[in-house]
Amino acid sequence: MADPKGFLTTPREEWPRRPVAERVRDWNEVYVPGALLPIVGAQAGRCMDCGVPFCHEACPLGNLIPEWNDLVSREDWRAAAERLHATNNFPEFTGRLCPAPCEAGCVLAINQPAVTIKNVECAIADRAWEEGFAPPVPPDRLSGRTVAVVGSGPTGLAAAQQLTRAGHTVAVYERDDRIGGLMRYGIPEFKMEKRHLERRVEQMRAEGTRFRTSTTVGRDVDAAELRTRYDAVVIATGATAWRELPVPGRELCGVHQAMEYLPLANRVCEGDLDSSPLSAAGRRVVIVGGGDTGADCLGTAVREGAASVTQLDIYRRPGTERDEDAEPWPTYPRLYRLSAAHEEARDLRTAPVAEADARLFAASTLRFTGDGEGRVRALCLVEVDSARRPVQGTERTLPADLVLLALGFSGPDPGDGLVARLGLAMEPRGTIARGPDFATNVPGVFAAGDAARGQSLIVWAIAEGRAVAAAVDRFLIDAPSRLPAPIGPYDRPMTA
Repeated sequence: MADPKGFLTTPREEWPRRPVAERVRDWNEVYVPGALLPIVGAQAGRCMDCGVPFCHEACPLGNLIPEWNDLVSREDWRAAAERLHATNNFPEFTGRLCPAPCEAGCVLAINQPAVTIKNVECAIADRAWEEGFAPPVPPDRLSGRTVAVVGSGPTGLAAAQQLTRAGHTVAVYERDDRIGGLMRYGIPEFKMEKRHLERRVEQMRAEGTRFRTSTTVGRDVDAAELRTRYDAVVIATGATAWRELPVPGRELCGVHQAMEYLPLANRVCEGDLDSSPLSAAGRRVVIVGGGDTGADCLGTAVREGAASVTQLDIYRRPGTERDEDAEPWPTYPRLYRLSAAHEEARDLRTAPVAEADARLFAASTLRFTGDGEGRVRALCLVEVDSARRPVQGTERTLPADLVLLALGFSGPDPGDGLVARLGLAMEPRGTIARGPDFATNVPGVFAAGDAARGQSLIVWAIAEGRAVAAAVDRFLIDAPSRLPAPIGPYDRPMTA
């Protein structure tokens, strides 16, 4: 504990964002470059080095948060990077994309603003790259065993890196033309610039991991044949089966899934397209869904120059303070949070019908209506109560030229043939069934990440990747694994 009074004398200060008017004109990350390092040492000094650090339990990776907070406050960046990478393969990803359940579990958060754990994590990761503290770690010798990892999202990449470093020969199969999965084409550039992803992929290549892009297992490569070619297979395809909205007018042109829209904008940033075929430029956009994917659509539509953008959230507007009865500390509370995209929508007044930012809360879609050419022109909604029942007399209509459905995902896509060809057993909710060792009903085939857990956070995805790697390693060497296993397949976030 570098500063015993730090939590009393130093107020919480977060990484400042660039002015809205500036950042919406480009696709760069929203934060002020270089503004984190000058403040992060004092912020790390607010950590109380608790006797029972609940931030450990709130984080499925078990990040050693008090240790690296102390090291940062002492400016020992090399040691801080070592402690951070001991539990997290990709801290620059989580430092930018994770909603930080660790901060909700911070003991200081019982009655004060939590330590800025996420910002400290990001600062360590970035400093590690700048100072050369994150070199490739190739294995000392090879085991002679081979593993195929299907999917290159955070789970697949974490599993592949762990298994490669353990000495196994690993090939990662990705159906898209670039590595990264959801982080590549689902996460907008303004949330995480893809240079961070490219840097990790190059590190993994230098360690010996092999990548096979533009290859759909189940279509381009026979899934059953893949199992015979490798000693083990890890299914980490994510939950790509999006949830639908079965209401009248869904078939109208202009109603699209969020994951049809976001990848096109990312491809423009990659230089593959001059402009998106689904660009929001000049259009009245309505986003159905109040989660992070909806916010990503919001920020993207703003940058594309939408005439207006409104986001519908079926839940009632939460409060700004934790409800100690319903969501006691250290659980992750549902609060009114202003993401960068919502801040932009508020300042630019993209949705005049909304109260504060672009969101309409307690709103449920009834139907879409179109013009004579089959194009969507309006969305009819109704207010709902806490049980999601329509409130009589609250129907209203919003003009809409582009509707984006951001309703989440249920499990792996059954249409690619992977699950059927391998003969994998499924859970009733649409995810891959697995046992306590992450193994499926098919010998030598393991499942991890959103494909088996269901839609979750990036920090859980990386934890799953690390844990399944330990299970696969045990299977391959027929002995206890030296790889860490931070979670089990049935572990879940803390709830009341």
